Amino acid sequence: MALNFDLTDLYAFQALATFKSFNAAAEAVHISQPALSRRIDKLETSLGVKLFERTTRRVSLTLAGRRFAPRAQQLLKDLESAVAEVGDLHASRTGLVTVACVPSAAYYFMPKVIAQFQSLYPRVRIKLIDSSAGDVYDAVVTGQADFGLSFTGAPQPDVRFIPLVDESYVAVCPHTHPLAAKRSLTWREFYQHPYVWLDKTSGNRNLLDQALAGIVPERPGVCETRHVTTLLGMVEAGLGIAAVPAMAMPKSGHPSLSVLRLTEPVVRRTVGIVKCTGQELSHLAGELEQMIIAANLP
Repeated sequence: MALNFDLTDLYAFQALATFKSFNAAAEAVHISQPALSRRIDKLETSLGVKLFERTTRRVSLTLAGRRFAPRAQQLLKDLESAVAEVGDLHASRTGLVTVACVPSAAYYFMPKVIAQFQSLYPRVRIKLIDSSAGDVYDAVVTGQADFGLSFTGAPQPDVRFIPLVDESYVAVCPHTHPLAAKRSLTWREFYQHPYVWLDKTSGNRNLLDQALAGIVPERPGVCETRHVTTLLGMVEAGLGIAAVPAMAMPKSGHPSLSVLRLTEPVVRRTVGIVKCTGQELSHLAGELEQMIIAANLP
């Protein structure tokens, strides 16, 4: 079978598969919409299959398109990694490393490590996909990310978890809150105060619901949100107290929030690296992974 397409066609396909919009995809690859359409038509003609269903309202992948998408993405990633590894091993190297991570892990693990990595590889771009735990696993499995940073959940086939940090959940409240003078708080005491909570799309919420199944809150949460970082903003605004992973709080102390241990029970989670079993990382992704591991060794 003769392949009558090139890399620009694959990048056009990847953009349209990602954005599901000809306008957004064309902007992403810096071409006009007609040019994008021609590239997609050329790719479909060469492959002999229809990759997208197009209507006046939406664009979606066909079954063939869904099967082709992860392979095309992996092909482009492999090519980018191969190009990045040619030539000088340090400053002249270029490429892209994509890491999917839960927001608290992005805050705790990544800034200093990225700064260290950039000092060694200034021409390498790092893309962070900060999303929920389930999305992190999906990004790794589908090849959207080289590897991920998340916490343990239900075991998944073909996914390897490398533990890095074991931490507990803590309560946070404003410095002016009556609880700020306390050092610890039971979960039953926690629920006696107005609190803000995570919604059911959050991996943290699922973990907490399982661990606290025997404790019935005396009142519903004042507000629910998806991300821990948003939760902290709600606490800073005085809407209530919150339970967050310890790593979500600065080690040096928060300027306006106090931290209390949560007990009875102490709920813990383990944060680590998520990657596909048997899949070898590119050299650059492997370098970043090792820096993260080294930065968090006891």
